[in-house]
Amino acid sequence: MKIDKINKDLQALYSTNIKDINDYSSPIINKYRESAFKEFKKAGVPTKYNEDYKYTDLIPTFEKDYNVTFKPIDVQIKTENLFKCDVVRLDADVTLLSRGRYIEEQKIKEFPKGVIIASFNEASKKYPEIFEKHYAKYGNTKNNSLYALNTALAQDGIFIYFPKNSYTEKPLQIINLLVDEKGFFYNTRNLIVIEENAQANIIFCDDSLSTGEFLGNTATEIYVGKNAKLNFYKIQNEHNESNNISSTYIYQDKDSVFHAGVYSLLGGLIRNNFDINLAEEGCESDLFGLSLIDKKQHTANFVHVNHSKSHCNSNQLFKTILDDKATGAFSGKVYVAKDAQQTNANQTNRNILLTDDAKMSTKPQLIIYADDVKCSHGATVGQLDEDAMFYMRARGIRKKEAKMLLMYAFANECISAVKIDALRENIQDLAQRRLNGELSLCRNCSARVVNA
Repeated sequence: MKIDKINKDLQALYSTNIKDINDYSSPIINKYRESAFKEFKKAGVPTKYNEDYKYTDLIPTFEKDYNVTFKPIDVQIKTENLFKCDVVRLDADVTLLSRGRYIEEQKIKEFPKGVIIASFNEASKKYPEIFEKHYAKYGNTKNNSLYALNTALAQDGIFIYFPKNSYTEKPLQIINLLVDEKGFFYNTRNLIVIEENAQANIIFCDDSLSTGEFLGNTATEIYVGKNAKLNFYKIQNEHNESNNISSTYIYQDKDSVFHAGVYSLLGGLIRNNFDINLAEEGCESDLFGLSLIDKKQHTANFVHVNHSKSHCNSNQLFKTILDDKATGAFSGKVYVAKDAQQTNANQTNRNILLTDDAKMSTKPQLIIYADDVKCSHGATVGQLDEDAMFYMRARGIRKKEAKMLLMYAFANECISAVKIDALRENIQDLAQRRLNGELSLCRNCSARVVNA
């Protein structure tokens, strides 16, 4: 079977390269590899027999032949002036990843006292106490084999630390650039720590500057401390031969606020896993997702929100517009523990199919063990409103423009949730162009990236 060969190849990848993997990583990172690899070996790459991946077929993606290396590759960024692959009018501190590695030349030179933005690998050596306190503490290698694979293989990514009471006026923007004409398989590991009373705005952008086939397996752990606030946004805007699997684990301490949005505009296979643990009282979590897909793209969002303690609020809103033969999936699970009284949880999934060949699978779930709660969930899969279309056509609006207006109105509820004005305007522009059939990537990017 194909899946057997895929799993054997990945196991061999680890076994034959473990020396290089360890040699170019710190002892703190390395000590979790063997146990994580054993968990991956037990489960392997998820198939459709796994309930969480019932509607996402990973075999065609994993059976491709990708380049892989565990020795650092010198990737140089040549710019005319400054790196411009960022959001127009967004005054942000920008740093860069390429194929899972932190680009030292593009590090932020100045930031407020105590704030750390650094290579994931280097941070594990320079700040071992902070790093070890949080690394591999929030994810679960037993119920997510791709997270286990990442823990076994990943060597670098980005480390972000906001100390107690810190705040930065500028958002932090991390751009992951894919550059390799032959394609590449990479594993990125990120760790974000927002301490007590700190506030941060973080934007992750996935972009590609070459047409090679890519497979990214990214894992991000986020700690939001007591009374801390984090606005976290992810924009996926790669080409259709690029495949992106992302697992994000969020641990919220008492009275913390986590506000997030994921916007999937371009990419081949995209799978976003979110696991949010409202671990203490008074937490608030808002998660918005928008996917605009066509051709044979596949986008899947899997969300697990765990209400562990009382007086916590969570809200999920995910929307998808599917054209051509695109397929999508949403699975949302809200778990309310026995002690999580006074819980308020809402989960909504809305989807529009523009053709008869497009397919969407949705599975909202509530698991409630407390009795004093307000919880709701709902999902719809349908087509554009024919009455609204008729109303606009009757008033002289051409069919194409009427269709565009309806799709944009549908999508804008998720876009308007973005709290950074310039970023919201940029996503609105990208969404309009995407809905209009424009497939170009970031039109503001003047960076030229070469392999040295």
